[in-house]
Amino acid sequence: MSDLTRPGVVPLRPLTTGELLDGAVAVLRTRAGRLVGLGVLFAVLEQVALYPLRSLADLDVTLLPATGRLSEYGWLVVAGFASEAMIISVLAAIAARRGGSLLLGRFAPAVARARWLGVVVALVASGAVVGGSVVWYPFLLDRLEVVGMVLAWGLALVAWAGPYGLIGLAAPAVVIENRPPGSAVVRSLRLASRDWLRVVRIRVLGYVSWALVRLALLASIIALANVVWGGNLPSSTWDRLALAVAAAVVNAVAYPVLGCLDVMLLLEGRMRTEGLDISLRWALRRGVAPSLEVPR
Repeated sequence: MSDLTRPGVVPLRPLTTGELLDGAVAVLRTRAGRLVGLGVLFAVLEQVALYPLRSLADLDVTLLPATGRLSEYGWLVVAGFASEAMIISVLAAIAARRGGSLLLGRFAPAVARARWLGVVVALVASGAVVGGSVVWYPFLLDRLEVVGMVLAWGLALVAWAGPYGLIGLAAPAVVIENRPPGSAVVRSLRLASRDWLRVVRIRVLGYVSWALVRLALLASIIALANVVWGGNLPSSTWDRLALAVAAAVVNAVAYPVLGCLDVMLLLEGRMRTEGLDISLRWALRRGVAPSLEVPR
């Protein structure tokens, strides 16, 4: 082998943030059909599930609820955060089955059989942790006027960022490291807490980047409404459908990419803090079968 630093697509060394984002796309390409297909399916199902909550909040394309519907809007936010975390987790678990080949190419160990019960527990834990971090939000909104929503949103994002960043590596840890779900959750918390919360910062950065894309698409829909309908869609039903379509279009791609980013963060975190790259290169030099599992 001519280059033991790069037997696969991803270099065997700690990576920069840009390289991690590129690596997430590389992981996506290995199973693009399945991951994007499932991304479309999950994004549509999520919007179908959230539609009744949007109706209760009487949300329009300005993202503001109707008067007296702040509490209902708060529960929509809680459900949205929880469902996003769960969908990203299951897509990360699927993408994780190709994590070894990204690092090791043809030298990668055989793809492990997925422990789907563990994955289900991990994704439920992700949804519970992320949703639970903002479960107070509807009760706060119930005591605020609309002008207080900006402050409330700021508090919610601060409360959400830490749990979202810390729990995201649980599902890929179940698959890549062959861990039971409880151990995978602890593993995610430990890895994400290292290096001044680097994993948390990059996970939140990835999420916010796609959230801005979603807002840009929504702004385009509002601009179209200004041209065609004089600033308003024909009815509140059209408002909710426009929101659902905008979210589903962006999330169909965003969720697979964010799931693949979690795979990259798990592998890169181990290279950066545990010397995974060194142990893999050592195994390749000596003709020993490499393994991504962690001895316990």
